[in-house]
Amino acid sequence: MADQTQPWAERTVEVPPQPGVVPGQRDAFRRGVAAVGQPRTPRTEQFPTVEHGDWAGEPAPRRSMGWHLAQARRGGEWSAAGALFAFVCWGIWAISGRGNLVAPLLTFVLSLLTAVGLFALARLLGRLILERQLGRVRRSARGAHMVTALFLAGVGVAYLQQTEWVVSAWNWVTGN
Repeated sequence: MADQTQPWAERTVEVPPQPGVVPGQRDAFRRGVAAVGQPRTPRTEQFPTVEHGDWAGEPAPRRSMGWHLAQARRGGEWSAAGALFAFVCWGIWAISGRGNLVAPLLTFVLSLLTAVGLFALARLLGRLILERQLGRVRRSARGAHMVTALFLAGVGVAYLQQTEWVVSAWNWVTGN
């Protein structure tokens, strides 16, 4: 019967010594070899915490009022478009009433004041949630302007729903 040993089991490979490593030293670092069986030392220091500000741990710089106003103006085209739509719809509703324009003007001014309050609330929520809780930096007020524009568009549609001839025309177009 032939030799039962396998040829690969008889071969040995000599690894050349690495510079700086003493042969037989157990704790030495060897490139490409995992340290198995050595006790792990627990981490004693905690991860560093970062305060609100930049990554160096410095507090956020104080910004001027002009900087905040410029930031609040970014995205204002959304609010302007919503206000224009609400104004046109209000005008159709007010003229269709054929009466005194003082009460309709007061309702429109109150609608605009409500929109300003909604904008301020959206900015405050963005500051509390995005900046303080999530640590993000807001570079514009587009989200608050979009929320305000949606509100003003809803106000405009509500004005149109109170105009009799617009509702009649809508029902005629849709076939209701």
